[in-house]
Order: sequence, then C-alpha cells, then structure tokens
Amino acid sequence: MISRLLHFSPSKTLARLLLLVPRAPKIASEGLKHRVFEVSLADLQGDEDHAYRKIRLRAEDVQGRNVLTNFWGMNFTTDKLRSLVRKWQTLIEAHVDVKTTDNYTLRMFCIGFTKRRPNQVKRTTYAQSSQIRQIRRKMREIMTAQSTSCDLKELVRKFIPESIGKEIEKATSSIYPLQNVFIRKVKILKAPKFDLGKLMEVHGDYSEDVGVKLERPADEPMAEAPAETAA
Repeated sequence: MISRLLHFSPSKTLARLLLLVPRAPKIASEGLKHRVFEVSLADLQGDEDHAYRKIRLRAEDVQGRNVLTNFWGMNFTTDKLRSLVRKWQTLIEAHVDVKTTDNYTLRMFCIGFTKRRPNQVKRTTYAQSSQIRQIRRKMREIMTAQSTSCDLKELVRKFIPESIGKEIEKATSSIYPLQNVFIRKVKILKAPKFDLGKLMEVHGDYSEDVGVKLERPADEPMAEAPAETAA
C-alpha cells in the first residue's frame, strides 16, 4: 500500500480526469463573434490611395454566410508615418478621449507638421513652445467638437476625406501654418451594449443572398423498351 502511494502521480490522474469530462459542442458562428479583423482601407474602398490606412472591424453577428462587423479602430501604416517625418519642421501631436452620441468612447490621436509661411526664405520651420501648446489645444477642441456632435457611423465617414484635419489646418493657420494634419489613430475604449437593430441600421443596404427558387419540371415518363421475343 505504501509503495502504491509513493508511485502516485497527481498530474497523470488529473489529466485522465480532464479527458473524461465531456465537452459541449461548439457552434462555429459563436466562435466568430467578437473577433477583430484588420484590413486595408484600399481593399474596402477599391482605391489604392487609401492603402496607408488600416481599419479594425469587430464581428458582432453572424447571419448565414455573412458576418456583420462594426468599426473597432483605425491606424496608419509604419511606412506612411515615416514618410511624413522630415527635417527642418516641428512634429505636433495631440490626443483626446471623446464620446459620440450613440455612447461610444474613443481615443483619437492627431498628428501635424509645420510648414513654411508664404514668402519665407528661412529653411527651418520650427514652432515655439507656446505655439505648440496653442496648436495642441486647438486640435483637442476640434476633435471633441467633431466627435461629440455625431454618432460613430458619421464620425467614421469624416476620417476618410480628412475633414477634421483640414479644419485643424484652417483653425491653426493664424498660429503657425500646418501641413499633413491627420487623425492617425483611433481606439475604441468603451462600446455600448450590443443592439442588433442599430447594427442593421449601419448595414442598411445589407440583404442576405438566399438564392432564387426554381420550379422543377415534372419528370416525363420514360418510354418502355419493346419486349424481346424468344426465338
């Protein structure tokens, strides 16, 4: 009895018990829900000019062979960000947490670069610390105003034409001229409770492809072969 106790292996016994526990069958559609996919905006829009934007989409519901997704973030590719950084200019960044009208909490990151004033001869375009603070304040104000006055669907539509970046360039021109102002990154911090009705509003043009029912013609009676007579 003592020798049996000395050779007892709890890990092997536990493994045997785990193998004996029956597992519930897993539904494939449930495994897709809440997965996050990252795709290029060029693939979604069919335009290679937007290849530097990476869009994150979260699978919210599965209907047949179609997966209904929702916006879950955005980012720039590394090569795009590196191509924007140059010598003799000041890089200015700002971020702010905003809440849309449909209760999505987002963190938006803005980036911009100084440029030469009209008729400027000097090569460098360095902004002073006080000017950088003023520009950052303007960036936060405009991002907040543009985000809190619309829902998530309308806000995403503003990212593609860079309407927010253009407004920042116009508002900060009196402080210091800016160029290449982008909303470079967006993170979803908090999302409201899932509502299928609102998701279907986002996919307003969605219709499930169920095919077309075809009427099958009645089978024609086969002609009977003539009986062979024995010789």
